[in-house]
Amino acid sequence: MINYLMKRPIAVTMILVAIMVIGMISIRNMPVSLMPDMDVPQVTVQASMPGYSAQEMEQKVIAPLRLNLSRVAGVKSVNSDSRMGKGSVLMKFEPGANMDMFFIEVNEKVDLTMVHLPKEMERPKIIKASAMDIPAFYLDISIKDERAWGKASPQFAQLCDFAANVASRRLEQLPSVAMVDISGMVSSEIRCIPEQEKMETLGLTIQDLQRALAANNVQLTSLSVVDGIYRYNIHFDSQILTADDVRNIYIKHAGRLLQLKDLCQIEECAALRKNFVRHDGKNCVTLAVIKQSDAQMGELQEAISDVVASLQKANPSLEFDMTRDQTELLDYSIHNLEWNLLAAIFFTAMVLVLFLRRWRLALLVALSIPVSLVITLLCFRLAGISINIISLSGLILGVGMIVDNSIIVIDNILQKQRGGAKLEKAVCKGTASVFAPMLSSVLTTCSVFIPLIFIGGMAGALFFDQSMGITIALFSSLAVSVLVLPVYFYVLHVRQHKAQNVGQQAMMQQSKLHHIIYWCYDRMHAWTFAHLRLCLVLSLLAIPGLVLVFWVSDKRQMPAMNASDGIMYVDWNANISVEENDRRMGEVLRLCDDLTQTYTSMVGSQDFMLFHTREISSSEALAYLKGKNEELYEECQKRLQACISQRYPEATVSFAPSGNLFDLIFSSGQPELCIKLQDHLGHRPSVNQAEAYVDSLRKHFPSLDIPSVVVEDNLVLEADVEQMSLYGISYDQLYDRLRQMTGSNEVLRIHQGVVSQPVVVGATVADRNTLMAASIKNQAGVDVPLQLLLKERKESEFKHLYGSEEGEFYPIELSTTKGHVSDVLDFVARSNQKSGELRASVSGDYFLSQQAVQQMVGVLLVSVLLLFFILAAQFESLVQPFIILSEIVLDIFVVLVILYLLRLAIDLMSMTGLIVMAGIVINDSILKVDTINRHRKSGMPLFESIVKAGRERLLPILMTSLTTIFSLVPFLSGGSIGADLQFPLSLTILVGMVVGTGVSIFFVPILYYVIYRKRK
Repeated sequence: MINYLMKRPIAVTMILVAIMVIGMISIRNMPVSLMPDMDVPQVTVQASMPGYSAQEMEQKVIAPLRLNLSRVAGVKSVNSDSRMGKGSVLMKFEPGANMDMFFIEVNEKVDLTMVHLPKEMERPKIIKASAMDIPAFYLDISIKDERAWGKASPQFAQLCDFAANVASRRLEQLPSVAMVDISGMVSSEIRCIPEQEKMETLGLTIQDLQRALAANNVQLTSLSVVDGIYRYNIHFDSQILTADDVRNIYIKHAGRLLQLKDLCQIEECAALRKNFVRHDGKNCVTLAVIKQSDAQMGELQEAISDVVASLQKANPSLEFDMTRDQTELLDYSIHNLEWNLLAAIFFTAMVLVLFLRRWRLALLVALSIPVSLVITLLCFRLAGISINIISLSGLILGVGMIVDNSIIVIDNILQKQRGGAKLEKAVCKGTASVFAPMLSSVLTTCSVFIPLIFIGGMAGALFFDQSMGITIALFSSLAVSVLVLPVYFYVLHVRQHKAQNVGQQAMMQQSKLHHIIYWCYDRMHAWTFAHLRLCLVLSLLAIPGLVLVFWVSDKRQMPAMNASDGIMYVDWNANISVEENDRRMGEVLRLCDDLTQTYTSMVGSQDFMLFHTREISSSEALAYLKGKNEELYEECQKRLQACISQRYPEATVSFAPSGNLFDLIFSSGQPELCIKLQDHLGHRPSVNQAEAYVDSLRKHFPSLDIPSVVVEDNLVLEADVEQMSLYGISYDQLYDRLRQMTGSNEVLRIHQGVVSQPVVVGATVADRNTLMAASIKNQAGVDVPLQLLLKERKESEFKHLYGSEEGEFYPIELSTTKGHVSDVLDFVARSNQKSGELRASVSGDYFLSQQAVQQMVGVLLVSVLLLFFILAAQFESLVQPFIILSEIVLDIFVVLVILYLLRLAIDLMSMTGLIVMAGIVINDSILKVDTINRHRKSGMPLFESIVKAGRERLLPILMTSLTTIFSLVPFLSGGSIGADLQFPLSLTILVGMVVGTGVSIFFVPILYYVIYRKRK
């Protein structure tokens, strides 16, 4: 085969060019995304029942839903949250699960549960999380000259109208935009305030006004009439559309025609604000732009920039600010990885030039990099794999390994030439003799990915694209090194071969660098063989050391991600108004003006239609913070935490990532530790019991930030049935009167396009004292004070009622270090023994991390077992695979020591690095043992075979190791999600390769010699 191809260099070149052209065309049309295309493994069921308390929502709605949904096969966890009028059930599955099938099953379970829910309740909403849940960015529109943290100017209502009717529609017209979600709008209402004296004189009631409004807001269906051969449509329209229509409504009473404007003061005014949105302290309207699922981020960014520039030019008095730009995050991450790829190629080329010292050979080896990469990307296109931070990371990791096969082939050809073989024979035999060990090394490297891919879960979903990238790149480089490189080697050297003795040229004088390397190798080789016992004892000590270091190291699921932005959530834990909430946010956010580049605060219940932003109430707030850099953002977090803790000690504060696809898919969403409190019957504890437990925790752990129990004070009005019967007042009358006094007596709603305007009958919102001092008319026309009919009391209840598949509980979330975890667990165990009323269980990210790392340890053991099977089949021996695999123990021990010294936790990525390292690091040992075996078969003595094989394989081992090591160096810089994610993996492989190179060169020959010397 090789001899056939050598005689046809033009045909080989044409085929290669064709593949490169097709590959380049395919690359131009490849989709680019932040993460691989996978379903977000969670489904949310949301239920709404206005007027229900949190306790009623839990008992009548959420508990039946949670019970049935926990029976869905394959669900990982079920957690519920019930609050005033609303509730939700969050179901999480393993990453990579078929969410379409689970979505269907969840719908079936909800339908089965509907018979047990209140009849008047609407069917719960079932939301399957997707990448579209994260807006591509937020566009904040504000008035330029408005003062920060001031009241909304009169022009703000016009700004809201502009945002809803102009800006959002311009954006939604773009092909790459799916929809625009809006919040922060100021709405208006038509308020009818009755003139009580006139109405009492005429004998009219509020109910008469309500009936008149409802009777005049009728839109009759169209009729048709025939006129000869023609048919005409007749349409009656008496729909109320404006405030004037309301004023001109007629009421016939006691033979008189009256208009509504004669009985009420009718005015169009601003409705009570239920939320505030501010950008850098200025009132604004925020637009969340949702992209189409198949849209390219680059196209979206360009189109949006053009529209915003056009709107800014037409409206110079407005400011348009983009925040949480996912396109910027994607571009930065992809460009960062692209530069890492170019840096890896550059470093690899420098290593080749430094060692080969002949630019033709270095160029020939470097040729395998672009060819293999293009073939790999072409295979990506055929396999439907996108360019994302995972697949690109796989390509970068593969760059250093791509040239290994080429280096080995060229080095072996040169060795055949040094042995006196002619060029043609040297090329054929030199390539053929190393094909089997190269194939074995590729298979061993790729075999470690098999358990990762098929194990599923987070590791399988995260590493699939990366493993496919490395696997395809390695097989591509094997094909290039065996089928392409020998052809061009022959073409480049055939003329020189005819002109002079190439065998002598191949044995040209070695460079000074080579002399230094061989001198150091000879000294170290002699020392190791002179101290065999010491080396063996030290290697055996690595086994208990490995167990010890693994035991004391921190463990977590995912590596820590450096970020310069994030979201702050605040629950003031007090029944405050939206205005007070907004004032407090302004008070604390002003403290960070010097640390932040920009921020956007949201207080109160937001107007978003989709569920990309966390739902908050009037006493809760969130703020997006963009720091000037990572250090200043961290300082901003500490300053805000300290300020809120000092000024509002009952408030709870938490910080979370700003929201991207990586966090949506792989974030556990759980605190480090979560103590779940239940009473002795397995139900939720009382508020007093929870507060006493929290106080006890704070007493034992004063250094920990333990949040207060989140409660809300509700005003409970109990109707006195006896008094109501005495005065002849029904429940409906009492309820209508309370609605009028609280400003919530909405009679109808005027719809104009997407905007709706309520018509409210009653006075402005009354405070608590005015409410109880008011009166109600009975059927006899007597005013009865409300305080005679209502009994008032306050009660404190949990603001949120939580539950899971294990039942109801109250959670206490703790952010702890490893040193405190054991102490907290001991405290919980002692409390359970002492108290018979409370029972506490502990869960959280700490335990998930332990399980994930243990799972990866199992994967590592399976990978090593697969390596043993492959090596045993190659060498037809059970001893030699043991010799080769023994170096893995030493490598892992040193890697874990380095991670421990650098205070880095053992996580999924570092464990994945250990697994990949196990497949890569033994490649050098495979070639070395294979060379020793060939020398021994030729009749050479054992020690001479080891010495000669060591010198022959020294430079190739150093070159292949250094190319792999330098290809990993760019990852150590960090600076993006892709680089931060790959940092533990790259560091693990890099350290393992450095140690493994030394072990392959010096330790493996010692072990080989000890075993076969005794056998001999």
